[in-house]
Amino acid sequence: MKYEPGSRFFDEMFGQGGTVRPHYQGIREYLAAQGVEEFGRRHRLLDLAFRNQGITFTVYGDSQGTERTFPFDPVPRVIPASEWAHVEAGLTQRVRALNAFLGDIYSQAQILGDGVIPSELVYTSAHFRREVHGIRVPLGLYTHIVGTDLIRNEQGEYLVLEDNLRSPSGVSYLLANRQAMTRIYPGMFRGQGVRPVGHYTSTLLHLLQSLSPRENGTVVVLTPGMYNSAYFEHAYLAQQMGVELVEGRDLFVDAGRVWMRTTGGRRQVDVIYRRIDDDFLDPLTFRPDSALGVAGLVEVYRQGRVAIANAIGTGVADDKAVYAYVPEMIRYYLNEEPLLNNVPTFLGWNPDHLEYMLAHADELVFKGVGEAGGYGMLLGPYATREEVEAYLVKVRSAPREFIAQPVVGLSRHPTFYPDSGEFEPAHVDLRPYILCGQEVTIVPGGLTRVALRRGSLVVNSSQGGGSKDTWVLDHDGRATPQGMSQLLSGGAPLNVQAQSQYQGGFEPGAATQGQFQSSGAQTQSQSQSGGGTQSQSQSQTQGAPPVGTPPPPDAPGQHSFQQELEKDELDTTSGEER
Repeated sequence: MKYEPGSRFFDEMFGQGGTVRPHYQGIREYLAAQGVEEFGRRHRLLDLAFRNQGITFTVYGDSQGTERTFPFDPVPRVIPASEWAHVEAGLTQRVRALNAFLGDIYSQAQILGDGVIPSELVYTSAHFRREVHGIRVPLGLYTHIVGTDLIRNEQGEYLVLEDNLRSPSGVSYLLANRQAMTRIYPGMFRGQGVRPVGHYTSTLLHLLQSLSPRENGTVVVLTPGMYNSAYFEHAYLAQQMGVELVEGRDLFVDAGRVWMRTTGGRRQVDVIYRRIDDDFLDPLTFRPDSALGVAGLVEVYRQGRVAIANAIGTGVADDKAVYAYVPEMIRYYLNEEPLLNNVPTFLGWNPDHLEYMLAHADELVFKGVGEAGGYGMLLGPYATREEVEAYLVKVRSAPREFIAQPVVGLSRHPTFYPDSGEFEPAHVDLRPYILCGQEVTIVPGGLTRVALRRGSLVVNSSQGGGSKDTWVLDHDGRATPQGMSQLLSGGAPLNVQAQSQYQGGFEPGAATQGQFQSSGAQTQSQSQSGGGTQSQSQSQTQGAPPVGTPPPPDAPGQHSFQQELEKDELDTTSGEER
């Protein structure tokens, strides 16, 4: 069957008429020359590598078992330099405004006094922490590690789906994906100009050390324990940074300081990179039944003798209702227009919005403002009448806890399916990772999540999604395709016409073994947002009304190539042995 990019969804690799986008030419040539059989063999090596390295995630309440290998598709997503520059600038702008907002509401709250954001929306947020009001945080920054979820609509515009400012997960999979790809498909990278991502952990460590109240302070990663869904990431980051991975029982407070138990005696802790929610950090301040935190931690934090990243209380800024006002934060604090638009959002606490939500429930996607992991959702277009009515009972009883968004198409990307041995389109989103210290650093790329179940629009790993390696190039792509011999070994390019002679030719509509197959996905689409929350997307027009105004009803060379493969196999073997 032929792969047809079509006009309904934006295709990341192919443009109008099935032409390959310039920045994907090298990938297309590599896949065409390698052939489906060899590509699939290496795909199996990837799965083996992930299992051997313990690259897993946890699914709670699943009859098939909780521990799973993280699904991965080896067809990389590629972003050209100019496109990335726009995304990078937009994310930098956004995180600056969010930090300004957090610093404001935990001190003078001027943005609330000026009526830019309703006070009720902030103070009723489940993640607003009165207990830390007035605390002076290091560098004046509240959120140091941010994962912002982006989608692309039908026109290819990047939109912000949501911001994750508490403890965004997934960066370990980004790093593991790149490491695995360079071992199993080393030839794919040659001559491409892919920017590295391996510096993330050293940059993170430098950031955390800059928060320390003492010179050469001790940094630790605080985890809930091995049964947490993101435990692999906690252990991975601690190991890569060369710091201790601790649980709450490994720490204690004495003499106004936080200490770590070690075999050589106690050791003072200065910076805690916490992967525990606020509620469980300190049983003396928050939940008294918590066995995951450290009693007395908040008081030491208030005295400035320990730094916590991300700061306590940051969750109010990624509340799904507060998210709708981030463009206003940018205008208020930075006096700039947003470079990245939001997805239009209806707020249940707004009576006009609520009326529209209830009347058009079968057209919208509802989300609980505090839900995560793709749970607590209503997909109106796919739900039965009974499901809609049952869900709306909850919305009417607690409207502040719900938002709704229109349905729009997410971009699609060629994805390899081992069971069919073919490439098929699948929906994707993107989570870049932002480090905020004295400077803002964004890892080139991010975690591309992909809906691996055929016909599915859910990218969350707990519900059948997987990930891709994400490449950011140091250029905008090649206007003239580069031949495979040059791609793999740096030699002179082959004749472009010779590419069609390789088995498994990678051309849309080609009747060869390597052709694409349509996934048959439904025309309406859905993505999975940060922390696993599933959500919908739609482009926001420049003339969009203020947040408090409801939108109108209608708005919503075969031998030489074999030698190169043998070189790849030697590289792969040595990489695996290491």
